Amino acid sequence: MAPVLVLIDLQKIFAEPDSGWATPDFQRVIKPTQDLIGLFSPHVIFTRFIAPEEPTGSWIPYYEQWPFALQPPTSYAYQLVDEFAGAPTLDKTTFGKWGPELAEAVGPGAELVLSGVTTDCCVLTTALAALDAGVHVRVVADACAGVDEASHQKTLDILRLYAPMLEVVTVDEIRAQLTPERQ
Repeated sequence: MAPVLVLIDLQKIFAEPDSGWATPDFQRVIKPTQDLIGLFSPHVIFTRFIAPEEPTGSWIPYYEQWPFALQPPTSYAYQLVDEFAGAPTLDKTTFGKWGPELAEAVGPGAELVLSGVTTDCCVLTTALAALDAGVHVRVVADACAGVDEASHQKTLDILRLYAPMLEVVTVDEIRAQLTPERQ
């Protein structure tokens, strides 16, 4: 089965500098992400973090801290950035995107390739949940951004501790690893 590329939360709420959740290096991941889409299409899934209608449990104090984020999924903030607008999305009200939908898309014995934002939150939690499910994961470092560069790098260092179940790679390494018929 072909590897599945999962593009984590490439949304306006993380891209726009005036957002409370702005990811400073967001624009840096656009070109590498476009390159990855070219390499993996049609095995590409976009995800969106969306707020629940009514937060419960530990999400209550979270949204008390970030009340601006309590918007419906149709709000401008939760849309994909213009470069990827209109793509179908897998929507989750959780940081991690791993679940039955991705498990079905990846299939047994396949591989998950992750990129997006933020390295230190939604990418990390998705990767670890997939590892626990027995899926091999590659995180594309130059197609991810963290809340800041230091957090991005620290998270990549932590993820490297999960080798050989997880590899931290670059777009160029992915390109080189693909079989000749995919290039």
